[in-house]
Amino acid sequence: MIMPERESSKAPTIDPSADPLDPGFQDALVAGEARLSPEQALDAWHRMPIADLGRLADRRCRAIHGDSIRTYVIDRNINYTNVCTAKCTFCAFRRDQDAQDAYTLEYDELLQKIREVVAIGGTQILMQGGMNPELPLDWYVELLRSIKAEFPDLHVHAFSPPEFIEFVNFFDPEGDTLADKLRTVLRPLVEAGLDSIPGGGGEIFADAVRRKIGLGKCTAEAWLTVMRVAHEFGLNTSATMMFGHIEGVGDRIHHLELVRRWQDDAINDFAADGGGRYHAFISWPFQPDNTPLGRLKAWGDVEGDDPDAPFPGDVVGLLDGSGDRSLHREFGRRLRLAGATTYLRTQALSRLYLDNIWSIGSSWVTMGPHIGQVALRFGANDMGSVMMEENVVSSAGTAHCLNEPMICRLIRDAGFVPAQRDNDYRVLTPHFAPKGPDLEVEDWSKYRATSLHKQTESTEEGAGCGSHFGTTTGDASAIVDLTVKGD
Repeated sequence: MIMPERESSKAPTIDPSADPLDPGFQDALVAGEARLSPEQALDAWHRMPIADLGRLADRRCRAIHGDSIRTYVIDRNINYTNVCTAKCTFCAFRRDQDAQDAYTLEYDELLQKIREVVAIGGTQILMQGGMNPELPLDWYVELLRSIKAEFPDLHVHAFSPPEFIEFVNFFDPEGDTLADKLRTVLRPLVEAGLDSIPGGGGEIFADAVRRKIGLGKCTAEAWLTVMRVAHEFGLNTSATMMFGHIEGVGDRIHHLELVRRWQDDAINDFAADGGGRYHAFISWPFQPDNTPLGRLKAWGDVEGDDPDAPFPGDVVGLLDGSGDRSLHREFGRRLRLAGATTYLRTQALSRLYLDNIWSIGSSWVTMGPHIGQVALRFGANDMGSVMMEENVVSSAGTAHCLNEPMICRLIRDAGFVPAQRDNDYRVLTPHFAPKGPDLEVEDWSKYRATSLHKQTESTEEGAGCGSHFGTTTGDASAIVDLTVKGD
């Protein structure tokens, strides 16, 4: 088992006068000796060609992770309920309590899902849901106990920060401050078997954007406080960012700055005592289908818009997060969706900016297998999950799906050795040639037609991305073609 190195508690230095295109400064970035300021990051975004930015991020990734291994995890994303009090305009998954297709999984249903992923070599579950006011704290505690009773070695990565904030609102726990109340809620969950916390609900931290797209969802300060308390308890977490909607580039950099700053604090305050930290950062573009936010017009598509003028989000999106919607009358009324180029640039910048975070994940689930594969050359070291099941992103119109042989082949064809990892990013099984799930496949045509398993579809074993080898079930219209050397 290969363990990830622990990041140094000493942060690299910031030189505001340095030119981000200077080769010497870039060498210092790659070595972890220099740190980008927000202004330098914005400058690099606008001035660096995408190929140069990608190469620089790739150099930094190799300095941390080496030239050989790139990882993935076998898990299942279980959305235990779609009932939610928030009314996020980017979400197509949430339902009101009385909706015809609202659901909350019974314990037996949830345990059966876990049995299926364990049967294909899964080591963890990612468990998140809507913010359902009908579920008491004891429901969650007993759920965790039931999982650990049957699967004591399974890693439970569950309950995002917005869920914890609603736990505080729903259960009114003891405590004088938000952090105190969170400790009261978190303690019984950790004792019952909670192992780590995913970074869902990060979206964009800037208040002007968050108020527009996340009605009823927690503030950035609350989100970050949840994670700080989790780190205090010794839990590791991830951080996320959803971009490509109404925000500006400055908002994305401000988001990265807050993650980096709070990570510095976690390392400085808790590392010596075995505390937790952000282990990973994953970003992805907003998926507009079936969402209220997706009905907005693109900038330049409405009479009176000047497509040559700055995008409203860039006018409001100040690097310190203080931008106000009054700075542009069309802010929040126009979209700027992010395609593959913007995604790759954003991911590369995150690798360079977040010098204190171990893993940067490729978002093939939203971008598709090909761009997910390219992302491994733009600073990503991890391909994420085989994604046996996913309900939130797929509700917004994205239904890419990969099983283990497919994800291994994508990594190998990108020039790396695929390796299964655990939630702490420890390598469990590196697949050096001539052995590996992808190298044992004789007929790749059986792997072409797949679609994500969704809660409303069949829960039979092997549905969706569940099968370890052989054909997965699905609609032939959702074809995933692999980039194959020599094809």
